[in-house]
Amino acid sequence: MEPASGTDSPLLVLVKVITFSLGLALLFTLVANTLPQIEGEAPVDEDIELGALTMDSFIALGETVFTGKGTCTLCHNELGRAPDLLALNIAETAQARVQDPAYSARANDIESYLRESLLQPSAFVVKGFGKKGTNDTESPMPAADKPPIGLSSIEIDAVIAFMQAKDGNEVTVALPEDTAAIAGDSESMETPAAPVAEAPASATTGEEIIAKYGCAACHSVLGTESPVGPPLTGIGARLDAARIREGIVAPSVEIAQGFAPGIMPENFADRMTARELENLVQWLTTQK
Repeated sequence: MEPASGTDSPLLVLVKVITFSLGLALLFTLVANTLPQIEGEAPVDEDIELGALTMDSFIALGETVFTGKGTCTLCHNELGRAPDLLALNIAETAQARVQDPAYSARANDIESYLRESLLQPSAFVVKGFGKKGTNDTESPMPAADKPPIGLSSIEIDAVIAFMQAKDGNEVTVALPEDTAAIAGDSESMETPAAPVAEAPASATTGEEIIAKYGCAACHSVLGTESPVGPPLTGIGARLDAARIREGIVAPSVEIAQGFAPGIMPENFADRMTARELENLVQWLTTQK
């Protein structure tokens, strides 16, 4: 049967639809590639010149790591998912913990307890803050020196120094050894500097972007588990690209059931490049 006069055949309609879809996809790609690429503020290794470090700058470095690369404030805040470290007197709290009859780990002073908490968070779990179903025997916190956080030994020492100093307590952490070694040298001598870490290049694959922005610290993804945020495993079967994108750039618009507002940072739209954002969104839509 011939199509009525003035109407297109089904085949022609199909061709037009396919052509239109391809045109949209091409247009989207061109627009994404021409958008200004904003350099991110994702946590990166600090440029640490050991010879120039003072205790004050070391403590300041610790605060920077605590609020930035370490992602500590994502959980340690007033929302109750973990002890609010900034509101506690850490020295007094740590001393009380190691003297608690329920404490059976190896730390015996404030510094060693803080180090243990960073490197072996499940060695002692504060009552009420353990991973669900473990009866407070397992911590949801990842080890700070392992992925996805990956702090260096100097950064860990700096965080401990900041924790001790913030309430006016004695700092027992020593400056990095290279600094101590040159402290008595002549001021005219040129002091060596630690290797300067370069900011990470723009990530391209979903796996690289997840690693660069530390998503696995709060979300279950790529074989890691975290109860802090909604799991990203299988998210492509639950949400479309538009809702995933919104969840990244405006996380307070829609809060996943069972999770508290205010935990997900609101600045990923500024920290990610446009291409990173779209690559991550498209990768997440494939997680079925």
